[in-house]
Amino acid sequence: MSLPQLTAARVRRILNGAAKIRVLVVGDVMLDHFIWGSVARISPEAPVPVVEFERESFMPGGAANVARNLAALNAATELYGVVGRDDAASQLKRLLAHHHIGCRGLVGANARSTSVKTRIVAHKQQVVRIDRETRDGLDGALTRRLVGALELAIRDSAAVIVGDYGKGIVTQPLLDELKRSCRQHGVWLSMDPKPVHHLNLAGLSLITPNRKEAFELANLPDETSNRDPLADTKLMNVADRLLNELRPAVILITLGELGMLFCQLEQKPFHIPTVAQEVFDVSGAGDTVIATFTLAIAAGATPLEAAIISNHAAGIVVGKIGTATVGPPELLASFTG
Repeated sequence: MSLPQLTAARVRRILNGAAKIRVLVVGDVMLDHFIWGSVARISPEAPVPVVEFERESFMPGGAANVARNLAALNAATELYGVVGRDDAASQLKRLLAHHHIGCRGLVGANARSTSVKTRIVAHKQQVVRIDRETRDGLDGALTRRLVGALELAIRDSAAVIVGDYGKGIVTQPLLDELKRSCRQHGVWLSMDPKPVHHLNLAGLSLITPNRKEAFELANLPDETSNRDPLADTKLMNVADRLLNELRPAVILITLGELGMLFCQLEQKPFHIPTVAQEVFDVSGAGDTVIATFTLAIAAGATPLEAAIISNHAAGIVVGKIGTATVGPPELLASFTG
């Protein structure tokens, strides 16, 4: 069964509709710090490269990068999470304001530090990453503050995206409240899961694991693979198990250079091949996928149309250096080229 062809006119209508959509993002927010430089020699102190500093830059990361992807497609975007009362939180909020992302839902906590990922990049290659973060789960008081703020906002939103990056914000009580509220108000609920948390993911609208995460969620070993995902028996078994156990509307398994596997209950899966021309940096590509898919379906796309659009968006951002976004003009151009 071949993929449907999306016309540029159809994509334009969906993108125009996206500009009228409000989406909430909740989860582990971070500050991405990039140090850019070049390497010309090896240190005499140890067999490591010496990076000559050239510049540095900062970007919203984690769930904040999901929000940035939504805002780049002109969606009204509100971000919810917990940050420290530190300089990194202040810098993150300034960046969010610059990208027109609402951040009144960011709760400050004295006992936590704002997550900061520092990537050192030389000659377009990442040399090392340094993480500064708190990974403890939220206590009951912080969870209630987040839930209370979200409860009021969900009823006026088209979709909610949960970004779990293993930093402790996404707990079972928080997720249960989100599922209850979204179900009550008929709001689409997407999640990029982290299997290490062992959360109950039943009742979500969309989950977007990569291949490794999908096998972990299904508690099955990933021992073999096939260049044709539809002929990959073990991958098909994983998709079938997750569909039957979790019963989401859609599972979208991202497969790196092989593209995506689109799965729905009682329907044949679709393999969506990648459209990436060049791959410079895959960091943040999963954020682009879940943001674009969720926004497209909230704007009137069918689930398969939303998957195809998100695949195009991912193919664009992996051709950029650093955590990147895609805007409507370049996304539309990918359907007309």
